[in-house]
Amino acid sequence: MKRAHQSLDQSSPQNAFDVQYKGLLEAVMNHGVDEVNQRTGHVCRSIPGMGMRFDLAEGFPLLALRKIPLKVFIAEQMWFLMGNKNLSFLQRFTKIWDDFAEENNCVESAYGYRWRKHFGRDQIGALVTMLQNDPTSRHGVVLMWDPSDDGLGGEGTAKKNVPCPYTFTVQIIGGRLCLHLMIRSNDLLLGNPHDVSGFALQAHFLAQKLNVEPGILTVSISNAHIYDIHFEQAQEIIDRDITHTPIKFVCPPNAFDRAEEGDESLVNDVFEAIKSHYNPQPALKRMAIVL
Repeated sequence: MKRAHQSLDQSSPQNAFDVQYKGLLEAVMNHGVDEVNQRTGHVCRSIPGMGMRFDLAEGFPLLALRKIPLKVFIAEQMWFLMGNKNLSFLQRFTKIWDDFAEENNCVESAYGYRWRKHFGRDQIGALVTMLQNDPTSRHGVVLMWDPSDDGLGGEGTAKKNVPCPYTFTVQIIGGRLCLHLMIRSNDLLLGNPHDVSGFALQAHFLAQKLNVEPGILTVSISNAHIYDIHFEQAQEIIDRDITHTPIKFVCPPNAFDRAEEGDESLVNDVFEAIKSHYNPQPALKRMAIVL
């Protein structure tokens, strides 16, 4: 039975993601610059240099102002840790990357493949080993961006996918794992909720693997934008009241290792751990992806 939404008591804490997300939408809708994007042909309303910051000890950052399909970002983060570029595993749960598929059902710029294989080293494996040996290290930088042909008007402009989240750093500060995600271009209606929750989950996976507590998740956005075809939906979210309290999440046992191994049961275990504390407002009508 679906639970009814209730107004927040004045003394109840609010879901931090809803608060910050609503602020981003209001800023872009009210103060953003409208320009016709040459690549897509759509008007894009943008603001440079936006950010979000969450203490994962205070709640899992997940949008509740509208319903988010949980298994999409759960399966995606597992697929990243597996280091695959073939979409077969991910397609059992979502078709989100299908538009980017190339030869043999692969995505050559798949984030996880770049984390673990593309640059000739396993960046995630090295990150874990480094922080196990030296928890004070500030060298925990993981790249998705390949400067040999991504962007800058090079061959990468013709590829189906050039990474939007392009790097993240991981540090252990005060016994807590802190992850800082950098995003060059972020579609606030479709990409942002997915990216933030996905990398929050990745922070939980890494913290558990390193036997530390999850700490601060910081998200820096070079270009935060809303496309013209999503203005109506953005305003609908802005007009909604925040009714959700912070979302509790306890990471299932051995999550990092199970994700690496492609243990499909982990998708459902994480889903159930989040779902039991998640009572979102209604989903919006289907929104087209601007490619």
